[in-house]
Amino acid sequence: MPSRKLGFATRALHAGQEPDPTTGAVMQPIYQVSTYRQPSLDAGWAFDYARTINPTRRALERNLAALEGGLDARCFASGMAAIGAVMNLLRSGDHVVVSENVYGGTYRLFEGLLRQFGLTFTWVDTTDLRQVEAAILPATKMLYVETPTNPVLGVTDLAGAAKIARRHRLRLVVDNTFMSPYFQRPIELGADIVVHSTTKYLNGHSDSVGGVAIVTRKADADRLAWIQNSTGAILSPMDSFLVLRGVKTLPLRMERHDASGREIAAWLVKQKKIARVHYPGLKSHPQHALAKRQMSGFGGMISFDLGTLARAKKLLGAVKLCALAESLGGVESLISHPVSMTHGAVPKKERARIGVTDGLVRISVGLEDPADLIADLQQALARV
Repeated sequence: MPSRKLGFATRALHAGQEPDPTTGAVMQPIYQVSTYRQPSLDAGWAFDYARTINPTRRALERNLAALEGGLDARCFASGMAAIGAVMNLLRSGDHVVVSENVYGGTYRLFEGLLRQFGLTFTWVDTTDLRQVEAAILPATKMLYVETPTNPVLGVTDLAGAAKIARRHRLRLVVDNTFMSPYFQRPIELGADIVVHSTTKYLNGHSDSVGGVAIVTRKADADRLAWIQNSTGAILSPMDSFLVLRGVKTLPLRMERHDASGREIAAWLVKQKKIARVHYPGLKSHPQHALAKRQMSGFGGMISFDLGTLARAKKLLGAVKLCALAESLGGVESLISHPVSMTHGAVPKKERARIGVTDGLVRISVGLEDPADLIADLQQALARV
């Protein structure tokens, strides 16, 4: 490999992977194995037991660390397992400042489970750094940011958040699932840990569930490896292979998601039956200028408000090409109703406060011809 830093597409294809030493296979093999024979008690291999370490998983971890610009990475059985492992870096009594609009499963984990183990949380609009600063307490140990947020797509100034985190000696953790490392690299802006649901854009084909935490500190890498081994919520060899395969086309896919996302958002904003469109690529978005500075694209996630639950139901019941389904980031377009689906765990009062309304619809723009997606949305909107 040349000494200069390789481009993103080259790293996506090659980072963390070498041709198989036994066969020369150019794709990382699926090491579907539970244990490894050791030569002796005195001279063991680097690999001993598959819960602890697996060659396919390790290749993916090295690959994703290289794409995000981190020191190392640890892969888990789901995005929530990765977030849970990161929260296990804290101790009972620690306090966390969190983006008020996050994935509903994150809210459920923090409020429904981790509070009973002594962690406390303050939910703030992290797009306003004054609120972040004001929420920090003596017990605060972490600033947890999702940007853009799910599903209203608020954008947090990561460089500004990193300055606050450094000043108060906090870990800055960023959920970068919506953008992928192709469009946004929080570590370059000062984040300490980046998490992804690999289920989404990194895999990109709706055939794997997984998660990853990418870290900048060896102590965090070592601790997360210990947590992997202790809790066992690891990414399987087959899922690791599928994500590695997906990452190889990540640059191409993200360019298409972004181009189609911009086109569809521009069409949606012209529709009189839609009250509001949330998309960072629109000039009307409140953090549009910030998004242009810290992201190299706007992606394929859009949400729009039809005003009422009844109107949302009519549209969701009428779409044909867009699949009504949970998840996002696949090659096919998915459409969902956050109140009923991804954010059902968030209390109604809290949802209303952060703008997750009964009429809100979220679309993950896939790789279909954008004209066909617009035609599908148009015929569905005509029935509202």
